[in-house]
Amino acid sequence: MFTLKDFTLAENRLKNIIKETRLIYSPAFSEESQNEIFIKPENLQKTGAFKIRGAYNKIALLSDEEKKRGLIASSAGNHAQGVAFAAQQLGVPATIVMPKTTPLIKIEATKKYGAKVVLAGDVYDEAYEEAMRLQKENNYTFIHPFNDKDIIIGQGTIGLEIFKELPDTDVVLVPVGGGGLIAGVAAAIKLVNPHIKIVGVEPEGAASMLESFKNDKITKLENTHTIADGTAVKEVGELTFNLCKKYVDEIITVSDYELMEAFLILVEKHKIIAENSGLLSLAGIKRLNVKNKKIVCVVSGGNIDVLTISSLITKGLVSRGRIFRFSITLNDRPGELLLVSDILAKQNANVIKLDHNQFKNLDRFTHVELEVTVETNGERHIQEIIKAFAKKGYSINKVE
Repeated sequence: MFTLKDFTLAENRLKNIIKETRLIYSPAFSEESQNEIFIKPENLQKTGAFKIRGAYNKIALLSDEEKKRGLIASSAGNHAQGVAFAAQQLGVPATIVMPKTTPLIKIEATKKYGAKVVLAGDVYDEAYEEAMRLQKENNYTFIHPFNDKDIIIGQGTIGLEIFKELPDTDVVLVPVGGGGLIAGVAAAIKLVNPHIKIVGVEPEGAASMLESFKNDKITKLENTHTIADGTAVKEVGELTFNLCKKYVDEIITVSDYELMEAFLILVEKHKIIAENSGLLSLAGIKRLNVKNKKIVCVVSGGNIDVLTISSLITKGLVSRGRIFRFSITLNDRPGELLLVSDILAKQNANVIKLDHNQFKNLDRFTHVELEVTVETNGERHIQEIIKAFAKKGYSINKVE
């Protein structure tokens, strides 16, 4: 369906537009998986995501007449900024339709690149419908986020870069939403070396490509539920599905907790921030049943707000046993808190927070409930704390 020349021509178009994102070797992820793990950091790309590649390649190939009429896209995230930036670089007027619920920071980032932003509807589907209406009304060219040949080829330049930098790659892990990224990367890589394994990674709560693979036809999900909102796609594209069937070796899924853990490792060990959808490939490493292989993980984007970062760090610490939250029922008498503090001190558990609440226990005149948050060194340390309390006659309940 594609030729290697398609990708090399796109690579030349993008040469002076995109940022070079060289592979980063990860000792932390390598040690955990017993493989050699390399990160392809598209979160460090201009506009913070890979989407700029496909958008620029598509818009650059439009006719002069199409460029003059202008273009339109619908997006609540990275596609909006990619299209806006590419249009600005090529001097093409662009309109981006975004849901009214889109965070202000994303709206302003899109406007910064010179695009006209129209807010319509409360969800993406409603914004898409408005974009289609405006497209017909004004004869704009619609820039699809994934189900487009030129978009896919642009994204596929990532595959060429991976191969050039690490030609003996064994496996490439790629996040999957609508399928544009993995379709392009898989096609490009298979054209240069069909023996490299391509694995797509989806969130468990939005596995539309996996479901379509299982049914051997495009299958629309009834709903999606995941923190990886950028890949929460109910239905993959027809073109992307056919390409994935041809070039992708396997589709796996990961949980939201695995995404949180991957986020924490990336922040702690590499000082790099990525968005939830961009982390799918790193979270997927654990699901591979391979050892001593060279694995490249495409981290597709890094546009994430500060509040989400804070939440991910906290939940990631809990998931990896670095923070332990528990409740314990105490007799309502002097000295009980001191006993609890003494047990924790002997176990080298650093107290972060205490909540001494008389009103949470039904028998509040004789007992109180104490909620404790402590810093720990992993699951083994947590079990030692639980045993220490048990020896003193206390039963504690883990709080998720």
